Amino acid sequence: MTGIPPATLAEFTASLHSERDTMRSFVSLLEAEQQALLDGQTDQLFSLADQKNQTVARLTQLGNARQQFQARYCNTGGRSLENWLQAHAAQELPTWNEIRQLAARAQQLNHVNGEMIQIKLRHNQQALGVLHNAANNATTLYGRDGQPSLPGMGKKLGSV
Repeated sequence: MTGIPPATLAEFTASLHSERDTMRSFVSLLEAEQQALLDGQTDQLFSLADQKNQTVARLTQLGNARQQFQARYCNTGGRSLENWLQAHAAQELPTWNEIRQLAARAQQLNHVNGEMIQIKLRHNQQALGVLHNAANNATTLYGRDGQPSLPGMGKKLGSV
């Protein structure tokens, strides 16, 4: 006997399944974000960011509920939730293991996506630097008479 009311245990297992399903959705969003980055479809990133924020909020709720359940009923005494599940609700071990695997996958995807975003950001900053330099140099490409003149050329463009 676990000492946990059956309805509470059922609520916990339902919440665990919801956490797994939400984590699956989060991983899918991260994979979609990665594909958008690879394909250069940056317009999709804003929508994905909103969806990710909503999913993270839901994951936070579910994680907090799980931690509250653990603190109130599991009294793991330093043991992991996995050990408690093994002893009291072994049928939920695959769900818990999948949550942990999905969390590891999400962490990996998030890291790679962050690196990809940093690379694109550096590329964009370099491109802006080139454009900025070109704009500064453009003022010297034309003389006071409006005719183009390139440094190093003895003649103005368009003259014989």
